[in-house]
Amino acid sequence: MKFHRVDYPKHVPAAFKGLYAASTAVHDGALGKVFLELVFLRVSQINGCAYCMDMHGGALRKAGVEPRKLDTLAGWRDSRFFDARERAALAWAEQLTTLPAGAPADATYEALREHFDDAAIAELSMAVATINAWNRLGVGMQPELA
Repeated sequence: MKFHRVDYPKHVPAAFKGLYAASTAVHDGALGKVFLELVFLRVSQINGCAYCMDMHGGALRKAGVEPRKLDTLAGWRDSRFFDARERAALAWAEQLTTLPAGAPADATYEALREHFDDAAIAELSMAVATINAWNRLGVGMQPELA
């Protein structure tokens, strides 16, 4: 991988490996790869990380996710292609990503609780934290798209 700025894996290999290990752990968790890829793509859209959008969008297409679902992800609140579980997770992910006024709203958390137990909420929150870290590195260090 080439970078327009700093090749951060070269300079902080232990931190890079740690973040990669955290990503692998949430990817291999109970929520499911396709579900998490959808969350990762949405967070990457919010953060404007072209590298991550390309990677997660490609993974979702390869997994057979309906193109119309991907096309309407940015407007998931108005799209009929997202179920209640996905909507709850996307709302949580967006609020954790933007933190507009502090902690996510209680209503967002309560909607999440309808679909996820404590372990799943922890896993989803860790997944959002890791993709936000990758996005910040991707936007800041500008890896080249393959």
